[in-house]
Formats: sequence, C-alpha cells, structure tokens
Amino acid sequence: MSEQTNSNGQPIGQPQPDWTPRPHPPKTPIDGRFCRIAPFDIDAHADDLFEAFALNTSGANWTYLGYEPTDTVAGLRKIMAAGWQGEDPLFHTIIDKATDKPVGVAALMRIDKANGAIEVGNIHYSEHLKQRPAATEAMFLLMRRVFKELGYRRYEWKCDSLNAPSRAAAARLGFSYEGLFRQAVVYKGRNRDTTWFSIIDDEWPALESAYEAWLSPDNIGADGQQKQRLQALIQAHKG
Repeated sequence: MSEQTNSNGQPIGQPQPDWTPRPHPPKTPIDGRFCRIAPFDIDAHADDLFEAFALNTSGANWTYLGYEPTDTVAGLRKIMAAGWQGEDPLFHTIIDKATDKPVGVAALMRIDKANGAIEVGNIHYSEHLKQRPAATEAMFLLMRRVFKELGYRRYEWKCDSLNAPSRAAAARLGFSYEGLFRQAVVYKGRNRDTTWFSIIDDEWPALESAYEAWLSPDNIGADGQQKQRLQALIQAHKG
C-alpha cells in the first residue's frame, strides 16, 4: 500500500471515509458451547459468584484487581453495587453451561465509540473456570461481539506489569504487546506500571477462524482436552 501524504507532501494516516462511531455494547446474552455470557445482575449472580470466588482460599486471585478481597457475600455485594452496575465498565457474568452457575466475570470498559476502541478488563475467574475451555470461549465471545457484531477497530488488554499470568493469557489469546506505561496507576496504596496489548480489526478474521477451530468438537480428545494449542492455531490461520 502506497504511503498517503497531504498537499505539503507530509505523510498522513490512511483515510477512513466510511467510518462512523460504533454503538455501545448491548446488555444482551451471548451463547457459546461451554459458557454463556450474561449481563451482570447483582441479585441473580452475587451469591453464586461469592461461592465460586471463595474457592480461592489463598486470596491470590484478588491481588491485581482494583478492589480488596472480601470474605462475606455482603462485602462482595458492596463492591458490586459500587462499580459493577453501570454502562462503563459494563460487567458481564460468565455462566458455566454444564451447571448453569456463574463462575466468573469480565467487563467491557473504556468504551471509545468515536474511535472504535474498547478494553476487556476486570477479569475475575473462579477455580471453576480457570484453565477450562469455557475460560477461553468467554474471551472469544466478547471479542466476537466487539469486532463482528459492533464493528470496533481496536480491542485492548491492560494489566499490572507484575501480573505474569495476565501477560501470558494476553499473548496466548492473540493480543500483540504494545508497551509499558510506567507509573500509570496508584491502586491499593501501591504503584502500577501497566502493560498494554491489543488486537485490531484486520487481525480478527484469522483469530476468529483459529478460535472456532480450537473450540470445535473435532479438536477435543478422549480426555476432554483440546488436541491443538490455541497459539499454534492462531499462527496457522495467520498464514
């Protein structure tokens, strides 16, 4: 593609003549094979989520979240009431279809409709969800909504730079590393350097094909595990 320049010969970005602001994500469910994504409902989901989160007895799952751990359902409801019921962040509950129970949450946030950018964050997976197909499928379902249904251009993942599992998850899911924002946040009385990752719309078709192949029944072995790794499928579909 030839470089675009203005009348002064200065390089400029590619024109986007048909671009229009994107709609706000709807509060509607998304159905998958292993899980269902439901709009967060404090009365319907709080008690089950508390029980699921309580399985992590060490409290390690709370380390990099923006709120302190709680050991009571009333405490969790207070956290939820303070920040989980708005439009941005827009929280979703991940429901295990095998049990019809809430097992985790994730939010679409920093929703920039004008520029078509959105972040997935506030991810809190219980022990019922971690390292299971539904954990990956949940991320795929939200990603598919953002790119395929709503037509956004950019999908972001940000985390505390010290959160090694989150950095590894972003890489596995097909996000590209973009950089380190030093001293970006103060939370829980401490500094956070923030690591940024993203996926853009041009990358979505290959990622969609890779996820669909990974989630296909043909990719599940007799032990119930996926035969091919997601990262290998992503590389194969990127060509």
